[in-house]
Amino acid sequence: MRFTKMHGLGNDYLYVYGEVPENIAELSRNLSERHFGAGSDGMIYICKSEVADFKMRIFNADGSEAKMCGNGIRCVGKYVYDKGYTDKTTLRIETLSGIKILNLSVVGGKVNYVTVNMGKAVASDKTSLCIDGESVDLIPVSVGNPHAVIFVEDIEKAPLTTLGPVIEHHEKFPDGVNVEFVQVISKTELRMRVWERGSGVTCACGTGACASVAAAISQKYCDSNSDVSVVLDGGTLHITIDADNTVTMRGPATTVYEGETEV
Repeated sequence: MRFTKMHGLGNDYLYVYGEVPENIAELSRNLSERHFGAGSDGMIYICKSEVADFKMRIFNADGSEAKMCGNGIRCVGKYVYDKGYTDKTTLRIETLSGIKILNLSVVGGKVNYVTVNMGKAVASDKTSLCIDGESVDLIPVSVGNPHAVIFVEDIEKAPLTTLGPVIEHHEKFPDGVNVEFVQVISKTELRMRVWERGSGVTCACGTGACASVAAAISQKYCDSNSDVSVVLDGGTLHITIDADNTVTMRGPATTVYEGETEV
């Protein structure tokens, strides 16, 4: 099996063009392992679609399937263009959370940046969870997949690896949830770290960045129709959310290497 390792701001996946095999859960777990596999946050398969230009399926490092990946879908756009599967610079990609529209920025015949219409982000009212006898305030947000956004005073002191997995598996979120810790820097800049459902700590999360801006707008920290920079461990994404909650995300996509493995 041939694969391409790619990343969006350090959120790395192994990309394969073709149909998803029956043993995908085991395959994703084994190949994603950082010491005994290729090392990644999961695998993304690019398939033919009957309703769009291509279809993407996302499998986390623990073998579970995800509905959407913002960093991953940008790399899908780069993959299919750079490898000659399409010459379009506007693409429709089918995902489990609907069809997303990509606009590719091409330099020297290769894609470097991708702008994605992510659909709508829906931020719910702030809620509180009782965890180990303490109240934790968070804002549930849907961007086609579930998020729990927690605002903190100091991102460096955020309990990412302790509170993140507890909330991911909390009974309030029976299907699991991505957990974002967010520090407000200004009206146009957020600093975010993420505990991703099924993968743990990752360098970046595109849908998480979108969810964080949606939550920030709901709390009046940021404004609609404004370019908000979301600074992640792996770099910066630019997020704009219109008054009707439609989200646009802009960020890079990078190819790391080509690989081959026995399966």
